[in-house]
Amino acid sequence: MSNQKSVRAIVINDDKMLAVKRNKFGNIYYTLVGGGVDLGEDLETALRRELREETQMEVGDIRPVFMENAEVPFGPQFIFLCQYTGGNPALSPDSDEAKISALGQNMYETLWIALSDIPNLPFRSSSVAEAILNAVKNGFPETPQELAWKPETVAK
Repeated sequence: MSNQKSVRAIVINDDKMLAVKRNKFGNIYYTLVGGGVDLGEDLETALRRELREETQMEVGDIRPVFMENAEVPFGPQFIFLCQYTGGNPALSPDSDEAKISALGQNMYETLWIALSDIPNLPFRSSSVAEAILNAVKNGFPETPQELAWKPETVAK
């Protein structure tokens, strides 16, 4: 498989963060909204497209805060802090995620999770979960910070 670039969105509303709950053939975990960057697509366009597909939501200003090289096949993950402008998440009925979920074995659910619950959830990746929790307390970095890829799914 290719080493495709991906984008991820951190959207925070009060004490909650937007996330995707995955039930991938019985393996349940949480991750940030996002996905692959299409050929010729810039990162911001890809991020906004993924948000529409997975949540039917638009966001305001975005800025890069983290980068994580998630190795083959996932590749570099560009993670953006996104300004919440309103709305509640729901998969777009036309999205690949909705079509896959309808088959019943590899399901996607977009939802708000409490920031305080992140340490207790199986979150992929744990380095992203740790960085988000640290940034909520101490502020998000002004320039993108590179994270060490930790494929295990439980935050510390």
